[in-house]
Amino acid sequence: MSRAEAAVADDGNTSSASTGIGPGPGPGPGPGPDTSGTTSGAAGIPQTPPISRTPTPTGPPTPTGPPTPAGPPTPTRAWTRIRTLTWTWTFGILRSELLTTFRRWRTLALLGVLAAVPILVGIAVKIETSDGSSTGRGGGGGAGPAFISQVTNNGLFLVFTALAVTLPFFLPMAIGVVAGDAIAGEANAGTLRYLLTAPAGRTRLLLAKFATVMSFCLAATLVVALSALTVGALLFPLGDLTTISGTRIDLADGLLRALLIALVVAASLTGVAALGLFVSTLTSSGIAAMATTVGLLITVQILDQIPQLHALQPYFFPHYWLSFADLMREPVYWDDLQKNLGLQALYAAVFGSAAWARFTAKDVMA
Repeated sequence: MSRAEAAVADDGNTSSASTGIGPGPGPGPGPGPDTSGTTSGAAGIPQTPPISRTPTPTGPPTPTGPPTPAGPPTPTRAWTRIRTLTWTWTFGILRSELLTTFRRWRTLALLGVLAAVPILVGIAVKIETSDGSSTGRGGGGGAGPAFISQVTNNGLFLVFTALAVTLPFFLPMAIGVVAGDAIAGEANAGTLRYLLTAPAGRTRLLLAKFATVMSFCLAATLVVALSALTVGALLFPLGDLTTISGTRIDLADGLLRALLIALVVAASLTGVAALGLFVSTLTSSGIAAMATTVGLLITVQILDQIPQLHALQPYFFPHYWLSFADLMREPVYWDDLQKNLGLQALYAAVFGSAAWARFTAKDVMA
């Protein structure tokens, strides 16, 4: 073949590759490999390109690391998510209940009244002893609480006196109002049904209500104690104090015992809180629940003072309330304190179970 014929053949192959038309008659199969050097390619017969077993790289190689370990099974992952959501809902409801309770004007008014009691007691003791006389002479025989005769010597005793004054009536009344309104108040306002639509359920809502009432018990007790400590420090001297047993302890030990007494007083109100919560599940009227709780409280305290009922009195929840005074002995008498805390736990279990049984089966209409 001459150079001219080779040039013509090369031009034909180039045109076929660029236009997709083979050198022979008829359309070709499109772009394909150069077959000009073969006999069939020269005849214009389309050829199937050879299959390559080595893929042509189209980009940079993708780095491959160690295989990713398999995650936990799907049921375990779902259960973990359910538990996380459950705790989130529970704490969300508790936070909402705490904010709602402590933002109410009624709650703030109750705390204000409780804070005013130590102020009045401190001013009364200061006026009574302004002429140099001693309050509660003769060991207190009917002149007031056991600690009141020591207030003029040490203002820290005003904390114990204020708690002894408020515990029989003021503190339980405030707890009865808050506990009685916990469920019945929501039903009366028409918001209980909307609370139950939350995925937390009735049991968690009831537990959140009880935790809120117990938080108010602690807050109310601390308000009384802090108010009394402030007034006592302003009106009377502070320093080492003498216990009921006659021994002396320093101020730091006295403050620690005052805090412990406040915690015991708050725990002593557990029975009232459980009773009020149970009564609150029985009615849809908040006022009726509050009145019933306070009425039962007064009735039980009256029964606790009748001598003919001495066999039953150790089972009344207010019977060991004033046992916190044993913390001011050296050594501390724990018998009545343990009986008090055990009795409160028993009342919480009984009335808490009754409230749960009633609330979970209650037909909520509002």
